[in-house]
Amino acid sequence: MECFNMSCMGIDWVYPIHHTQYYLHKKVLSDRTNVEPWVCANLIRLFNEENTIPFIVRYRKGLINNLEADALRDVQQTLEELRTVAKKTHTTIQKLKKEGKLSGCLFTSLLNCRTLEELDHVTTPYKTGSKGTKAQRARQLGLEPAALSLLQRPMELNLFSYIRPNTKGLANIQEVEAGVQHILADIFAKDKDTLDFIRRLCQQRYICIQSALAKVSSKNSNEKNIDKFQLYHGFSCNIKNIQHHQILAINRGENLKILTVKVNIPDGVKNEFCWWCVNERWRPKQFLKPELMKILQNSVEDAYKRLIYPLLCREFRSKLTSDAEKESVMMFGRNLRQLLLTSPVRGRTLMGVDPGYKHGCKLAIISPTSQILHTDIVYLHSGQGFREAEKIKRLLLQFSCSTVVIGNGTACRETEAYFADLIMKKYFAPLDVVYCIANEAGASIYSVSPEASKEMPDLDPNLRSAVSIARRVQDPLAELVKIDPKHIGVGMYQHDVSQTLLKATLDSVVEECVSFVGVDINICSEILLRHIAGLNATRARNIIEWREKNGPFINREQLKEVKGLGPKTFQQCAGFIRFNQDYIKTFCSNKKTQLGSHALFTKAGTQLTNKKGKKKSKPTPSASYQPNPLDQTCIHPESYSIAMRFLSLIGGNTNEIGKSDMQQKVNAVIQKEGLEGTAKRLNTTVHTLQLIIDGLTQPEGFDIRTDFDKPDFKRSIVCFEDLSVGAVLTGKVENATPFGVFVDIGVGKAGLIPVRNITEAKLSKVKKRRSLGLGPGERVEVKVLNVDIPRLRITLDLIRVL
Repeated sequence: MECFNMSCMGIDWVYPIHHTQYYLHKKVLSDRTNVEPWVCANLIRLFNEENTIPFIVRYRKGLINNLEADALRDVQQTLEELRTVAKKTHTTIQKLKKEGKLSGCLFTSLLNCRTLEELDHVTTPYKTGSKGTKAQRARQLGLEPAALSLLQRPMELNLFSYIRPNTKGLANIQEVEAGVQHILADIFAKDKDTLDFIRRLCQQRYICIQSALAKVSSKNSNEKNIDKFQLYHGFSCNIKNIQHHQILAINRGENLKILTVKVNIPDGVKNEFCWWCVNERWRPKQFLKPELMKILQNSVEDAYKRLIYPLLCREFRSKLTSDAEKESVMMFGRNLRQLLLTSPVRGRTLMGVDPGYKHGCKLAIISPTSQILHTDIVYLHSGQGFREAEKIKRLLLQFSCSTVVIGNGTACRETEAYFADLIMKKYFAPLDVVYCIANEAGASIYSVSPEASKEMPDLDPNLRSAVSIARRVQDPLAELVKIDPKHIGVGMYQHDVSQTLLKATLDSVVEECVSFVGVDINICSEILLRHIAGLNATRARNIIEWREKNGPFINREQLKEVKGLGPKTFQQCAGFIRFNQDYIKTFCSNKKTQLGSHALFTKAGTQLTNKKGKKKSKPTPSASYQPNPLDQTCIHPESYSIAMRFLSLIGGNTNEIGKSDMQQKVNAVIQKEGLEGTAKRLNTTVHTLQLIIDGLTQPEGFDIRTDFDKPDFKRSIVCFEDLSVGAVLTGKVENATPFGVFVDIGVGKAGLIPVRNITEAKLSKVKKRRSLGLGPGERVEVKVLNVDIPRLRITLDLIRVL
């Protein structure tokens, strides 16, 4: 098997020509992601084995040194980038070899490429339809031996011997010298050591990116668009200090042809580079005549100006854009996670209100179990407000509903004022009504989607959005997974970043949140189920069909009976699926009563037999009907045997799971033997034992979302004009961006806390430990720094996180 060794590229790859699999050394991933090499090695193996991020984070902690999901996503994306470069390099080498264009020098240059930009730099002249470079044309004229001789044996070089009066490019000494210069410039520009030197040099110098108003922008763009980029009309910043949002803004302005952008590399870099090339890297091995020295100097300057400088500019812009896109996507992901994990409001009947003017406000009342009790339309802003108040009061009293959820779209402010006024007058007495504002982004899109039509077929799409708004407060995760994450509205420059990267990251965050919260397999929806680690739309549909055909699942082992759920899928999803033990025990008890003496009660899904032992139908292999109390915990089935040994060690049993007695027994053993000693005794890892302890001691119905913030319920409203500098208020974070955090302080316009005002000292220790920072839904105490009434802008300072 023919192989290429790509270690000279900085990546220790064994590169089989006929194979599309590439083996990356752990050091490369470690250098690019700042993750320990041994962790990178484990992650490469885990990803190659098709393990999901939620599964790795929860059940393989020891292999990844407790890395969080965001760090794993970064490693996974970087791994894919490296594989993309390797795959394209392989394809290019094969193509050039087939076309007979693969020289030894070109082959080395291709192996030295570390990014797609470098690969494009090297291969552009060899693409189909290309006229070829100046160096290629000079080589075709036979001048390459002269160029190499100038570097290695200049005393023997006679350029006049290459003159051919009747040949273009060789007609005189000037054309011969120009051809040699082009070949040398090409050699210099593709040399790994030379490129490494200029890159190191640039890292030590002040390289800035500059933007200015394009000359033709005034003709092609309206004034409004031009004004949006006013900050960047004469902008200059060191590439080491520029902010990610500034890069994305500049790129957008350039794409709209409003701005022109360039990278400025100081002349000092060029001078030092040229001196180093002539006197160090490309210093001839023999004495050089003045005329040949002039050719060498011109070649170095030509290489820098025509080839290396444009390459550096492309690399800088590409790196800045890539980093900015990744940060924007990661910020979107963090905001989305915070929103999805908002603590649900259980046990309340809610009235959802989708505000509107001409077409009225849509109402939907839902029960504590999310059932639609009533829908209606009221016209609050067309002179009928008093009459409609009677209808609202009647509905609230009829369904004992004391919580109103108002969408934050059109007419939100007026609708909020309407309800706040009635509440202040105690109009809804004896009910103590409160209200909150919910983000309705994506509700309209969802209301006309196939999923909404399937879920609420008899309901008008306009009323579906009111149902969605109410459910977003009752169970944010279950409702928001129905909507494309891009439409939830918690990102920045989301249309300017790689849509592939954005979708992959957001889908991964949704999978992470749904998996870590867990789902009850017997009541969850198909939409929610498809986001569990290891599952997809087809497998989720198969699970629902199995449930409808065979009745509820009794234990996790029964999942293996579902079509499409093989051993790997079961391994990935099993730990995130829950079973309500009370429901299961009741079902099994009723089933036994129904069967009585008419059948042998052994297996779930096994066909019944009559008293004579004759089969009514063909039996199917399946799991035991026996419920397993461990199925209600986060403990993975692969650790059940260890969990049972641990229960035996502490003198406990499965009936005590989630009770105070279990916590006491666990504490007694751990205090005596320690966590490490107990893990060693059970022949397991500390991480696995800790997970088992968590699963056994967490109360029944434990939900990780209880640690997160709940909606902010209010009874009154504050006006924009009431704000004053120095006022201290509480509010809820709406969105987080790299330049600051937007906070809803209840005046209809979000205030901005600039990023410089958010310090570690002001963040609670809990938030820092979660590494979530400030995100949507968090409650904060802020001080008003500035109120710009004409421009409706509020600047805030963060006091503390509540």
